[in-house]
Amino acid sequence: MTMDADQEKINVVVRAITSEADGVIGVTLAAPDGASLPSWTPGAHIGLLLDGGLERQYSLCSDPADHDHWRVAVLREPASRGGSEWLHAQLKVGDVLRASGPSNQFPLVDAASYLFVAGGIGITPLLPMIGALEQRGASWRLLYGGRQLGSMAFVKALEGYGERVQIRPEDQHGLLDLQGWIGEAQPGMVVYSCGPERLLEAVEAQCANWPEGALHIERFRAKPGALEGAQDSFEVVLAKSQKSFRVNANETIIDALDKTGIHVPRSCGEGTCGTCLTPVLEGIPDHRDSFLMGKKRAANKTICVCCSRSLSPRLVLDL
Repeated sequence: MTMDADQEKINVVVRAITSEADGVIGVTLAAPDGASLPSWTPGAHIGLLLDGGLERQYSLCSDPADHDHWRVAVLREPASRGGSEWLHAQLKVGDVLRASGPSNQFPLVDAASYLFVAGGIGITPLLPMIGALEQRGASWRLLYGGRQLGSMAFVKALEGYGERVQIRPEDQHGLLDLQGWIGEAQPGMVVYSCGPERLLEAVEAQCANWPEGALHIERFRAKPGALEGAQDSFEVVLAKSQKSFRVNANETIIDALDKTGIHVPRSCGEGTCGTCLTPVLEGIPDHRDSFLMGKKRAANKTICVCCSRSLSPRLVLDL
């Protein structure tokens, strides 16, 4: 199926820019004509097209019931690839941006109870989840860490939840006590975590013996070394049209698909968000994403076509 990527984007106007913590701004967006924005569910993110053609993804952290506004929070990162720096330095109320989505590859699943672990700006996708669970009267707890209290966004709002929330800035409490917080697996319990890579690796290690599907992680960047590997060319066959083409050493599957007129929705470009996840019918993917985990990764039934390649000479996709 051929699609125009621009059809998936809409104009949004900046209605407010607020300071949420040291180095963190909140950006409230709305439709320029006041119309309702596309609906979304907790865990969703949007893409924003920024100055110079940059597209960056940001988790929605507002209330899904508010159909008039979207809100994202943006950390000003010293090692920014350009997106966060531009938003902090150049964005003004009244500016109009192009937005894609919302897309949700980090959905809130049904469970008996929930443990949340957030690090820094990783609190953003968890906020709507907590709000939804609170409305349901569900059982949940949050452990929230950061470098310093002043750098941790939305602390005041979270303190309103009382003892279910533990706020632990590193300069006061040291590293998060994940062993004490997560402990052993319990029936029906799931763990959600978002934050810097060192935190996510520690959470994964702590949950190594938990049941498949109990741990849910969202990454803002690819795992170290995930995108590295051989760049051999290979054949891709599209099962629905029987088209075939070669993916050359210097291109990705998704770029090669674009040349054939097939558009697969994409967002991050480095295998962290799962937007471009595509079914595999034959062949062995060379997974270079940071999204698929456990049995889903080992099954080789799907591939992130923005970054992954093929271990077999031929890959058949359900496109």
